[in-house]
Amino acid sequence: MSFNPYVPRPIDRPTDVPLGGHADLTALDEAKIFAAPDDPAHWPAWREQLTRWRADARARLGYTGAHYDEIPLDCFSVCLAWLWDETLYDHERGVFTVEEFLDAADRDFGGFDGVVLWHAYPVIGLDERNQFDWYRDVPELPEVVRAFQARGVRVFVDYNPWDTGTRREAGTDAREVAALAGKLGVDGVFLDTLKEGADELRRELDAVRPGMVLEGESRVPLARIADHAMSWAQWFADSEVPGVLRAKWFERRHVLHHTRRWHRDHLDELHSAWLNGVGVLVWESVFGVWVGWNDRDRAVLRAMRRIQASHASWLRAEDWVPLADHPGTGQVYASRWTHQGVPLWTVANRGGDHDGPWLVTEPRPGRRFVDLVTGADLTATPTPDGRVAVGGPLPAGAIAAVVATDAAVPAHPAPTGDPSFPARAAVRARTPWAPRADAPDGMVAVDGGRRELLVRHRVRETGLYGETPYVDEWKPLPPRLHHTGTLRRNVTLGRFAIDTHEVTHGQYAEFLRATGYRPVRSERFTAGQGPADAPVTGVELADARAYAAWAGLRLPTEDEWQVAAEAGLLTRREPLVWNLTESEHSDGRTRFVIVKGGAAYRAEGSDWYLDGGPQPPDVSVKLLLTGAGTSRSDQVGFRCAADLPTGRE
Repeated sequence: MSFNPYVPRPIDRPTDVPLGGHADLTALDEAKIFAAPDDPAHWPAWREQLTRWRADARARLGYTGAHYDEIPLDCFSVCLAWLWDETLYDHERGVFTVEEFLDAADRDFGGFDGVVLWHAYPVIGLDERNQFDWYRDVPELPEVVRAFQARGVRVFVDYNPWDTGTRREAGTDAREVAALAGKLGVDGVFLDTLKEGADELRRELDAVRPGMVLEGESRVPLARIADHAMSWAQWFADSEVPGVLRAKWFERRHVLHHTRRWHRDHLDELHSAWLNGVGVLVWESVFGVWVGWNDRDRAVLRAMRRIQASHASWLRAEDWVPLADHPGTGQVYASRWTHQGVPLWTVANRGGDHDGPWLVTEPRPGRRFVDLVTGADLTATPTPDGRVAVGGPLPAGAIAAVVATDAAVPAHPAPTGDPSFPARAAVRARTPWAPRADAPDGMVAVDGGRRELLVRHRVRETGLYGETPYVDEWKPLPPRLHHTGTLRRNVTLGRFAIDTHEVTHGQYAEFLRATGYRPVRSERFTAGQGPADAPVTGVELADARAYAAWAGLRLPTEDEWQVAAEAGLLTRREPLVWNLTESEHSDGRTRFVIVKGGAAYRAEGSDWYLDGGPQPPDVSVKLLLTGAGTSRSDQVGFRCAADLPTGRE
């Protein structure tokens, strides 16, 4: 391996700022973060160079900032949410639960300013549906968007430029994105894997409704800050002494959202966001893998949210001084923001427990210095040069917000909590008991016992069984991504019977006639409508289970399916379709099922697509379960199984 996945790559590292008065600063155009010097004596020269670079860069680009006069501001905290998260969608009732989702967000994180409804990846590629179909096929989605907006939460959709191998409409992707955004009434578009949207996308969005936000991933190009009001600051590494975010320094109203999605400790990006007056991206279910925030980080964000709500104008003020008023020693750092002549200091303790000055500033006669985070009055000790040293106790990792005021300030508990990872297990659903005395017609008996199974899978960001695949890593890159992984599973099986062939449309039609079965959500429910001898498709897991229960059977587990297939006992009908199994899992946020056997369809052109084509028996694929009938596919069917008495031939 040519890189260490646990440390930032060179492209992610902060950029040093030349301090010589005649230094060429144009190289700073490409920075993510401007690194701060270790020596406080160099900070004034560093700030001067940043100011010189900003003035020069804005002049070179003819920058006006006009776009920011027409777009919504102050979107500090954004949640990247799986559209089918179990806290947002009730899979049993088939309804969205926006109010419950936002109530939990208010309690846990202090609320969100925005939400990105992530919808298709890593399922896209299952069949010919493109990324826009996965939004369009949810009929109530415009109402879901309005429900978020009614609570003051802006809504973003995501655009996947790599989706070129599925069904294409007439017209360009840019036109499709804009039409979808207009239909849903969203506030903007997140650009997956793109630092910027092309000029065409900006024009198409503006033609539908001016003011929609484009949010690029990672380092938005300097020239596109003019029309990309936000950016998704993924994998930004700060300097030891906190640095300055280049896009925010260039345009004070630009909002970045810090995130390190595989990390279990978010204090570094919270500190950087706090000192830079920007936001964070909360991403607890990363493409179907639980990477939840710990209690301490949630508490810090809740405290940040209160100040961001009350002092947003300060955090976008032109008068911003990074590393301001430092006492000269220690690892407590502050940014000073001045709005209408009134200063606010955002403070972060990047070291151990501290009890002493946080900053040294001019005295404010008749006013006391207060920390808005806790409401505590601070000590203000005169210094020999006529200033005051302001501070007090500040625990390791803590943040503060200092103002000079004569008003009462409400008290709040200090943002503390358990910093350990709140682990969740992806629990497999109980397999139903379907006893039969003998193997029914069309089934074959398989002996039970202990088996060691070799399971192969493509290593993706989804993991396979709910494990976090890239703990505390920076961006996973090949060879750690998309290669074939293997694992061995020791399983003990009872004696069972399994269908030699998939259930057919004809058989499913018989079930429908006999029972009058109707699913909770009927979208894309086409079971029983195809050729009578073709494998039934257009079913989701609940539909398959309903048929099996009616027949006095159940679905096979992934292990039973693999054992029978490796013994040569299973036959595949045409056309080839994935087989659902009884191996459904949930971690309380994401549901998924293991599918086996492969399908006739294979999306070409990107490694990000779900696996396709025929697959050997030992290959397992994790299929995230979606709602509103969207899990139903013409590439997915099932077969049944039963439990047999032990020792029978």
